[in-house]
Amino acid sequence: MGSPHLRNDLAATIEDGDVALGVLDSAYSPRLVEFYGELGVDFVWLDLEHGGPDPWDGDRIEDLLRAGERTDVELLVRLPDTDPTLVRKALDLGVRNVFLPRVETAAEVEAAVRSGRFRYDGEPGDRGLAAPRASRWGTSEAYVTTEDEQTLVGTTVETAAAVENIEDILSVPELGFVFIGPFDLSVSLGHPGEVDHPEVQEAVETVRSTALDADVPVGGLGFGMDDVAEKAEAGYQILNLGSTTGAIQQVVSEWLADFEGERA
Repeated sequence: MGSPHLRNDLAATIEDGDVALGVLDSAYSPRLVEFYGELGVDFVWLDLEHGGPDPWDGDRIEDLLRAGERTDVELLVRLPDTDPTLVRKALDLGVRNVFLPRVETAAEVEAAVRSGRFRYDGEPGDRGLAAPRASRWGTSEAYVTTEDEQTLVGTTVETAAAVENIEDILSVPELGFVFIGPFDLSVSLGHPGEVDHPEVQEAVETVRSTALDADVPVGGLGFGMDDVAEKAEAGYQILNLGSTTGAIQQVVSEWLADFEGERA
C-alpha cells in the first residue's frame, strides 16, 4: 500500500563520504527548484531565515517540495528559528534536510534534533506520529522504520558563542551536520563583512577542524570554484556554489558589458 519511502540522496552522499554541491534559490520559485534539478545540482538551499515564504505556510512549502521531488533534487531548508515545533512542522510537510539559525548552546541544538526523531539516542524521540505529507498521508509502510535515518537536522555555527561552545554542540547525538556561516561570524566577532579577517578565519578553521575530529559533516559557502575545490579537499561535504540572483547578476552584467552599441 502506498509508494515506497524514497531515500534522502543528500544524507546518502554525506554517509558515503562524498561532496554535495548546491545552489541557493533566492527567488523561492518552484519552477527554478525544478530547473536546478534538471541541471543536476545535488541540493537547492531555501533560506527561510533571511527571506522566502512564511515557514508555517504549508501550501507554499509543499509546492517547493513537489518541484524538487519532480527532478530528484534535495531541498536544504534553513529555518528562521530553532523552535522544535517548527522543526516538526517542516519535517511533516516532507522536508528531510533542515538546519537551524544562530544557535549558541548544545541544549537548543539537542532539543531541535530530538524533535525530528521518533527514536533518539536509544530513547523515545519528540517527533509527533501522525499521517502527514511526509508519510504520503499514511500510505507509506516504511515511514516509521526509515524516517529517522532519512532525516538530517543540522545547525549553523555563526556566532562567537557557538564557536566557544563548539565541542558541546558537536557532541549532540545524531547531529546531521554543521554549516559554517562566515558572514554572521564576521558580525558577531566585530568585523562585519570582513570574512577574510584573521579572527573570522580562525573561528571558521576552529569549527571545521573540530567538526572533522568529531566526525560531524561540515557545510559552507563556496566563493568561486577554486575555493569550492579547496574546501572539498579540506573536508567540507556540503557546499553552496552561489545563488539565483548571483547567477543572474553575473550573466546579465556580462551581457551589458559586452554590448558595443550606444545606450541611453
